[in-house]
Parts: sequence; C-alpha cells; structure tokens
Amino acid sequence: MIWGIFKRDMCHATRNVIAVIVSMGLVVVPALYAWFNIAASWDPYGNTKALKVAVANNDKGYKSDLIPVRVNVGETIISTLHANDQLDWQFVKSDKAIDGVKSGEYYAAIVIPKGFSADMMTLFSPDIKHAQLKYYLNEKINPIAPHITDQGATTVVNTIDKTFAKTIAQVGLDLASSILHYSQSPQMAEYMRNLNGNLTTMADTLSGASQQVTSYSQLLGSANDIVDSTGKLLASATKAGKQAQNALKQGKSGATSFTSAGANVTSSVNTALDQVSGAFDQVAAKVNKAFDAIGKDSDTAASQLTTLSEQVSSSESLYDTYITSLNHMHESVEQLPDSDSAKQALLEAIDREITLLEAAKGDSQKLAQQLKDASTQVTQDTAAAERSRKEILNRITSAKQSISNVRDDYATNVKPKIDALASTVSTLISQTDSMITQLSGTADDLDDVTGDVGTNVTSIRSALGAIAKKLDSSAATVKELITKLETGGNAGDGNSDGGNGGNDASSSDSGESDELRALATANASTLSTLISAPVALHRVSVYPIANYGSAMAPFYTILSIWVGAIILCAMLKVTISDREKAHVLGLGDTLPRIAGPSGPGNASRWGLRLDHEYFGRYAIFALLALLQGTLVCLGDMYFLGVQANHALQFLAVGWLAALVFSNIVYTLTVSFGDIGKAVAVVLLVMQVAGSGGTFPIETLPKFFKMLYPFLPFPHAIDAMHAAMAGSYGNEYLLDMVYLALFLIPSLLLGLVLRKPVIRLNNWVSRNLESTKVM
Repeated sequence: MIWGIFKRDMCHATRNVIAVIVSMGLVVVPALYAWFNIAASWDPYGNTKALKVAVANNDKGYKSDLIPVRVNVGETIISTLHANDQLDWQFVKSDKAIDGVKSGEYYAAIVIPKGFSADMMTLFSPDIKHAQLKYYLNEKINPIAPHITDQGATTVVNTIDKTFAKTIAQVGLDLASSILHYSQSPQMAEYMRNLNGNLTTMADTLSGASQQVTSYSQLLGSANDIVDSTGKLLASATKAGKQAQNALKQGKSGATSFTSAGANVTSSVNTALDQVSGAFDQVAAKVNKAFDAIGKDSDTAASQLTTLSEQVSSSESLYDTYITSLNHMHESVEQLPDSDSAKQALLEAIDREITLLEAAKGDSQKLAQQLKDASTQVTQDTAAAERSRKEILNRITSAKQSISNVRDDYATNVKPKIDALASTVSTLISQTDSMITQLSGTADDLDDVTGDVGTNVTSIRSALGAIAKKLDSSAATVKELITKLETGGNAGDGNSDGGNGGNDASSSDSGESDELRALATANASTLSTLISAPVALHRVSVYPIANYGSAMAPFYTILSIWVGAIILCAMLKVTISDREKAHVLGLGDTLPRIAGPSGPGNASRWGLRLDHEYFGRYAIFALLALLQGTLVCLGDMYFLGVQANHALQFLAVGWLAALVFSNIVYTLTVSFGDIGKAVAVVLLVMQVAGSGGTFPIETLPKFFKMLYPFLPFPHAIDAMHAAMAGSYGNEYLLDMVYLALFLIPSLLLGLVLRKPVIRLNNWVSRNLESTKVM
C-alpha cells in the first residue's frame, strides 16, 4: 500500500513539465537560501577595509630635557594608519570627522587631542595623566559595524601603546650608545680635561673661602685682644697712681684722637658689615640667576657671572676702608705714653688685624678672578655646575646669617660698650683728678665689659669655624669627584695597571663600562621591540576552521533544510484523496459510499490503514527532502568550497537532518493542517535564536539556555561542525543519535496520537471555514 501511494505520487510529480519544474524548484530553493547566506558571510571581517573611519590629528607634540627629541605620537599614529588596510581610514580635520559621523558618511571617527603627546609623557612626572583618544561612533547605521570599528579603534590604541614604549626604549638605547661612542672620542677627552680643570678651580675657590672665613674669625679674636689690652692698660694706670695722672695729661691729645678713632672704627665696622650682608644678598640672587640661565642661555649666564666677579672685586674698597680705620687707630695708640705697658700689645694687635684684612682682601681678589674665569666656561660644564648649585646657595645663606649675627651682636654688645668706653675716656679727659681716685672702680667695670665681649666673640668665632669646616668638606668632596672622574676615565680607556690588578672601585667601574658597551652594541631595534611588547601571543587553533563562511555554513545549511521542509509542506498535499485511495486499492476512481466522508482512515476496511496513508504520502516528502539536503551539502563543499574534513560525514548529517526535519514538519501539517505549518514556522524562529549557531549559547538569555537541549538545530549544527573540523571522542556519533531521537515524538504524534488529533483538527477546520475568510 505504501509503495503504491509513493509510485502514484511520483507519476503525478513527473506527469508534465510544470510539475517537473516545480519539483526541481522545491529541491533547489533551500540550497539557494543556504548558499546566498553563506557566500554573503564568507569573509565579512576580511572586507572591513571598505568601512570608512575618519582620523583627525590635533596633536602638537612634546619635547623636554629628559627626552632630547621631539615626540609627536599623533604623527606616528597617522603614519602607521597609512600602512594599515584593516579599515578605510579617512584623514580629515576634526570638524569634518565629527560631522561625517553624524551624517553617516563615516561609521566612526578618532580625534587625537592637542595635548596627547604631552599627556603621555607625564609618565615621567609625579602627576601622571592618562592620554585619551576621542572616539565618535554612529551606531544606527549597522548593528555589526560598531563592533568592527571598535576593533579598529582598539588596534589603534594597542599600536600607540607599543609605539610609545618602543620609542622610549629606542631613545634610551640610542642615548646609551651615543654616550658610549662619545665617551671614547677625543672631544670627550678634552671635555674631561676641561671638567677636571673647572672642578679643580672650584675646589680651590672653596678652600679660599674657607680661609677667608677663618681670617674673619681671627680678626674677631684680635679685636678681643684689643679689649684685653685696653683693660691691662687701665689696670697698669691704676697701679701707677701719679704716673698715670702725668701720662694722662701728657697723652691728653692722643687720648682724644683715640676716642675719635674708636668712634670712626665703630662707624666703619657697622658700614662694612651692612655692605657685606647686602653683598651676600646680591651674590645669592645673581648666583641663582646665573645657574638658571645655564643650559638655556649660556651668554646670559656668562654675563651674570662676570657681573658677580665685578661685585666681589668692588668689595675690596670695604677692606680698604676698614684697614684705613685701623691705621688711624694705630696712629692714635702711638700717641699714648711709652710707659704704658699695654701700648705695645695694642699696637701688635692692630698690626695683626691689618695683616689679616690684607690677606682677606687678597682672597677676595682671587675669588673675583675665579668667577671671571668661570664665566667663560659655563657652556662647557652645565652638569657639574647644577650639582654644586644647592650646596653653594646653602653656604651663601649660612655665611650671610653668620655676618648678620656678627652685625647684630656688634650692635647689641660691642658698640654700646665702645660708646661707654668713649664716654668714659671723655670723662677722664675732663676730670683727670676725679678719674685717678675712681680708677679702681672703672677698672672693675671694664673687667665686666671685657668679659661679656669675650663671651660673644667666642660664640661668633665658633659659628665661623663651623662654616669654615663645611667649606673645607665641600672642597674635599669636589677633589674626591675629580679623583673618581680621573679613575673612571682611565678605566674607560682600558689603560689601568694590569700588574697590581686595580682596586675594587676600578673593577666595578670597568664592569659597568663593559655592561654599557654590551647594551649599546646590541640591536637597538630588537631590544626596543622586546621592551614594548615583552609577551607575544602564539595562537594555536584547535579544530581550525578555514574562514568565517565555513564557520557559519552549518547554521545556514541546517536552517535551509528546515526551510525546505516547510516549503514542501506548503507546496505538496499531505492528505490523500478518496480517488487516489481507490486507485491504490484497485477499486476504480471512487471509494464505495460505505467509506463515509472523505478523510484520513476512511479506507481502512479495504486494507489502507492510517499508517499506510502516513508513510505512503511521506515517502515523496522524504525523497525530496533527501535531494534538498544532498544538493545543499554538495554545493557547500564543491561550489562554495566550505571546509569539510570528512565529506561523507558532512553528507550524512545533511541526510539525517533532512529526514528528521521533513518528518517533524510533515507530522505537524498532517496532524494540525495549516496550524501545524504555523507551528513549524514558530519552531524555526525559536531555533534561529536559541540554537547557538551565531552566538554562543552561554551568551543568550536564560530561557534559551533551558530550551537549548530540546531543539534539533543545536545537535545537527554540532554534528556538522564535527564532520567539518574533526570530532572529539564520540562527539559526532552522539550528536547524530540525539538528532535521530527527535523522530520518536514525531512518529508518536503521527501514528499513535493522530486519531484523537484528527477529530480536533476537523473541528478546528470547520470553524475556520465558517468564517468564509480562513
């Protein structure tokens, strides 16, 4: 019975040309559906170079003393993108780029801001800023294009990161290489000689300054000796009695001159200390200004140092003034009576002060000359000068404070006592007789004065001594640096003494030189590339797929087979007419009237059961479905070139899917009529979304994850993937078994549950037909 139904169906399907054409169309249409979709998605990510993405560069670049080359990351990006064909890069102005994204001319735009390079270089400063690219994206043009352009933007960012790291590494390695080559050149040797000379001059200057401070300390000590000598002189006068009275009378004019000279010395000391303090202020300001100019404007620095030299030279007049005042005092003391035992000691103290001031004057002249020499060398030794800057300024500040302390102490302690002494001397001159009787009390008062003066002078001399020690320490540090530079130069030249093996420091310097030489002689490009991208991703494909089209082929192939099953049920009749039943049974053109109304199972009394009708009509559906699956799979492999490592397994999946899908759709249509066709379409839509053919099932909503195992699409797609790229264990066989299991509920519905469903379907059909619309 089944064969008779199938044979008559085949005869009807091939009776005329139109029937043959329609039958061929039913076989070809699903294949065309699959092939068009597979071909359209063959290599979409390989054709992204047609997507227009605008790039606008507003970067102004960056340059600093740390990296002595101009860095413009924006220009590097533009040059890199010119060689990149991943997207259709459009290099335009920023306004046009943004407007093009809004109008749809460009899918996206990347704008490089003005301070992009400067922000990237904050890597070397405490205040680090993240450099940002402005990325404009038109998301309404296409749902996939934003993701592709995002990948392009990510590529740009990765390129920037690698290029930046490589540039920094390249600059550092090139700088190390340049330093090594320059260190072995004659110019470097000459520079080292000049550097040693300048450092030697600086060390001598510091030593001279230390000696000058020491001279100031000795001068204060001599002043203390003057006070002590004066006390001894008055004490001697007390013992002398009448001799002192006669001496005071004889030396009245000399004492008057001494008082005037003392007042002049006081004024000169105040003036000198004020001028020295002001000079230190000017020296500190000019030193700051000179050092700030070094490396930026060497001529300005030289001019400032020359001015500083002239200022120091001008201080010689202060020493001359002070020396002149001491000479006047010397002349006044010489007028004292020779019988005075303190006269000679006072004269010797004054002579010693004059000698020390002349020595200080000579040191000042040397310092002026050294500053003048340094003004001609500022363009040759900016690095050493910068290292000494803070130390020199600290010493100037300390020296200024010491001078200020001397001036304050002189004004607070020394000057009032000198004024009191001058007043006492005037009183002695006008009241000679009274002075003799009160000479003892005056001597006692003078002891108190000299004691206070001695204490203050001792404190000042202690501060000046500390300054002198610091200056000596600085000079020793500079001399030690000279020694290390000379040792390093010998080690770099390779002329160190091999007989004694050298010392540890020389060995260490030589080792560091060897390491620098090895680094500088290496391939800088290779090293910088390694530093910029220390980790390389080695992609190992497991079950590799040739291209995106092959990866999508299982989904579109299985989908087209289901669509083919729906088309078959839409074009072919699923029920058998009474006339066909009669011919199959050999009863003529019609069934006897006792067969009842036309419908499934009404010829069962003559041997044509319900299962005969089911399988007999399904046979042509199965044949056409197998032809559809065969044509689709063969076209995938040999027309489109889809990857299929196991061609026979690939075909087997298509055949099994064709049988399962056609049976499901056929059963739904036989059981529920047009409603069954609608259910088949609903199942199609659900499987398109929930089969995992495009996106991983893990990325889908929870409902689809739960539905996933109960749909035939996922198992058919997985089996086809295994046939294409290889199977892990029994993966292919298990998926084929799972797919075949869907025949069980389909056959159960079509053979067992069909009888009650028939009555339901007839009732639904009658109600639909009563509407005269459906």
